[in-house]
Amino acid sequence: MSKHIPQSKSAFDRELLKGALVESLKKLDPRSLWRNPVMLAVEIASCITLATFILSLTGANREPVWFTGLVSIWLWLTVLFATFAEALAEGRGKARAASLRKSRSDVTAKRLATVDFASPQTTVGASELRRDDYILVEAGELIAGDGEVVAGAALVNEAAVTGESAPVVRESGGDRSAVTGGTTVTASSIIVKITANPGETFLDRMISLIEGAKRRKTPNEVALEVLLIALTLVFLLVCANISPLSIYSVAATGQGSPVSLTILVALFVCLAPTTIAALLPAIGIAGMDRLFQKNVIALSGRAIEAAGDVNVLLLDKTGTITHGNRQAVAFVPVGGHSERELAEAALMASLSDETPEGRSVVTLAKQQHDLLLEVLPENAVVIPFSADTRLSGVDVDSVIYRKGAADSIATFVGKQGGGVPTDLEGKVNAIAHAGATPLVVCQGAEVLGVINLKDIIKSGIQERFQQLRSMGIKTVMITGDNPLTAAAIAAEAQVDDFLAQAKPEDKLRLIKENQEAGFMVAMTGDGTNDAPALAQADVAVAMNTGTQSAREAANIIDLDSNPTKLLDIVMIGKQILMTRGNLTTFSISNDIAKYFAIIPAALVSIYPQLGALNVMHLASPYSAILSAVIFNAIVIPLLVPLALKGTKFRPMPAEKLLIFNLLVYGVGGIIAPFIGIKIIDLGIGLLI
Repeated sequence: MSKHIPQSKSAFDRELLKGALVESLKKLDPRSLWRNPVMLAVEIASCITLATFILSLTGANREPVWFTGLVSIWLWLTVLFATFAEALAEGRGKARAASLRKSRSDVTAKRLATVDFASPQTTVGASELRRDDYILVEAGELIAGDGEVVAGAALVNEAAVTGESAPVVRESGGDRSAVTGGTTVTASSIIVKITANPGETFLDRMISLIEGAKRRKTPNEVALEVLLIALTLVFLLVCANISPLSIYSVAATGQGSPVSLTILVALFVCLAPTTIAALLPAIGIAGMDRLFQKNVIALSGRAIEAAGDVNVLLLDKTGTITHGNRQAVAFVPVGGHSERELAEAALMASLSDETPEGRSVVTLAKQQHDLLLEVLPENAVVIPFSADTRLSGVDVDSVIYRKGAADSIATFVGKQGGGVPTDLEGKVNAIAHAGATPLVVCQGAEVLGVINLKDIIKSGIQERFQQLRSMGIKTVMITGDNPLTAAAIAAEAQVDDFLAQAKPEDKLRLIKENQEAGFMVAMTGDGTNDAPALAQADVAVAMNTGTQSAREAANIIDLDSNPTKLLDIVMIGKQILMTRGNLTTFSISNDIAKYFAIIPAALVSIYPQLGALNVMHLASPYSAILSAVIFNAIVIPLLVPLALKGTKFRPMPAEKLLIFNLLVYGVGGIIAPFIGIKIIDLGIGLLI
């Protein structure tokens, strides 16, 4: 059974929480916090309230000591909760990165002067290898760096990277030539051309991305951060103007007292978009982590974001839409022969055929006609498949069994003195038109019928395409099949369009055409001939088993080399965008309740009429302000699990999704603070 990379720890794992708490305290350093300007402003505000608390202790401040002290504590907790959310997201990745580091030990390598197994060897450390060096790796040895097999073929255990314990074949000259440093050759020997300098290897990039240490902010994330900074500056100006306004109002009305510095700071922090600013880094890091749980590595946050905006998916037929191995699904007799006669001959012709198609014929004969023959007679002569004759089969005594293409069988039967039944052509064409492959069977000079070999559509693929269609995403199947077969498979799979007899230049042209029309395009690939198209696509998913050029051209690597992962990547990309948007909506909606809590409390002594805005009937001005500050702080850790897990993805058109999310997170963001602030106020009333 496959062994996969360990899943991420629970967000409530004790060891993880302990490590995140330590890291969150370190992140309080302004030199670290400056990357989150909103929370840096909250930290400065916390320092101001700490100063007012100290003044209250000396009697220089007219406000109660308990009030300034608690406001200062909860403002500091607001900053701490923000750094804790980011540290918790990073911690889940760091735990996994630690296991990857174990496979990065500085092993020795046999450096060669030329690409020749007999070339002189020099033993060097892995850290001494540079791009374009050649190394010899023999059975039982670790591959010292990322590279491409340029000579030989070997079985490689890639469990250190993929978690898959079964070894895979890596060989020169094909689409399975790329190897990763830290993996082990289990059989045979290969010469590897190093393609990455130390510190730039695939494992190094994986570790950095998983830890979030070098995670670049995506364009949407930067744009949102600019918006949050702008809102923060607006609220800063508003709060700064309230002070002179309150001083003037006191002088003009002759009642009340000016708004204090502590209350102004509390108002600023509560109105600033602190919730989303605190959770924004965690959302991005957790998104990378969710991809890694699928054994997928995004080489940039931009790639994940682009996946969420994809409009067109280019999907290879083989391995993505279909299983890739044709299966026998029916025996179609011709010329008056029975289906059992055909099944018996097909079974004899296929017993020595070890291909997936051959084994499926044997299985179908057993299932439909209870034919239990498992081995050929001792005197049987096996005729292997030949590219010249396009036939295979077996000779048993004087009886000849053959299977192959219709024209090849017709030629063979003609040489035996036989003829082709009149109904053969119609049966063959009907199978071909349905998108399947007709395989004709003969016994001696008689054609018995046709085996229907079908490229089986993967279970549930139609439903997934329907989900993508409901989100406005167009699916295009790419195949090397002829247009007739491609059309039949496309209709059965329910894709929106297809490209038949596709060559590398056709894929590139299709991507460019869609991009020029304003669409975001995603595709998968694993070969050198896919590299140009992968480099052009907005989201390019390369198979880990593919060539080095394909992996370098892509911005996402699938460690399991499963092309269907492209669908999961799109879903996760959309989930990240949704989570960010939903929590932003919730954060901004929160402010409405805070207006009703803090503004009346701050100015009611000057304008008693503002008491009508105290719709929550909060106990006192100090209690109201403190309740808003506490709610503003505790909502951050309450939303951390949602930021890490992501909001539930619902496949529906963008307009309906927007309305749904506005109702849930917009209206919910308005209502929740009214309830939360009132409950906190009641609790304060019991304690103070």
